[in-house]
Amino acid sequence: MVVWVFAGGGEAEVRGLIPFLEKNFPGCRFERKTPVGKKPGPKPNKAASYGKTGKSLIEQIKKELPIALKNEPNRCNLILVFDDLDCRDPVIQREKIWQELLKIPGCAEIEKFVGFAAPELEAWIIADWDNSLAKSSAFRGRHQRMRWWLSTQKHIPFDNPESFSEYDQQRDCCREKLSDALIESSVQDEADRNQPRFSKGLHTPLLLREINPHEVQRKCPLFRTMYNYLNDFCSASSPMTNNQ
Repeated sequence: MVVWVFAGGGEAEVRGLIPFLEKNFPGCRFERKTPVGKKPGPKPNKAASYGKTGKSLIEQIKKELPIALKNEPNRCNLILVFDDLDCRDPVIQREKIWQELLKIPGCAEIEKFVGFAAPELEAWIIADWDNSLAKSSAFRGRHQRMRWWLSTQKHIPFDNPESFSEYDQQRDCCREKLSDALIESSVQDEADRNQPRFSKGLHTPLLLREINPHEVQRKCPLFRTMYNYLNDFCSASSPMTNNQ
């Protein structure tokens, strides 16, 4: 089963998402179509490739998917669109993406699924803290303090991290970013200044490989929906034909 992955975001998605999918769904071969890789050169145009989400991701899919369908016809069994939800309404956002996919010639008969990390990929790490931050050598001796700070100062619900923050209509994203809270938790005082600070580009991909998806799906309903779908799809002996 070949799955084309059209994901929003940047370094965390580039370095973390595909290895996570490959590890947990070995029945499929995942091929990243977006984010588009950085071009070599002294001054790569980061804005042209990375950080696409929401409307920008949809526009990128409308550009890249027809190219892939033309260059690699009859190769794809599933089109997987994945994005950080950023506190948007999942039903509305999924419908926006779905309607644009239906307009693209050549993909009507291909299975499609739209999945979200809510509000960001870091919610999965929060949900399985004991296998992620708590076991990381980078945060040894301070992960408990980090967790306490996130719980008491940022009011992050560790049993339901997908519900963190609220939608900011003017900015079209969350009022508070979960990844920013994790960064702040790792540099609380002077004792942390010589310790590694949490990095979305460095630590998120590494920690995604350590989480137990069965633990995450207990606490993250949107993750559970995507996990169950991919588990069924990649376990099947032949491509499914009912686009849902």
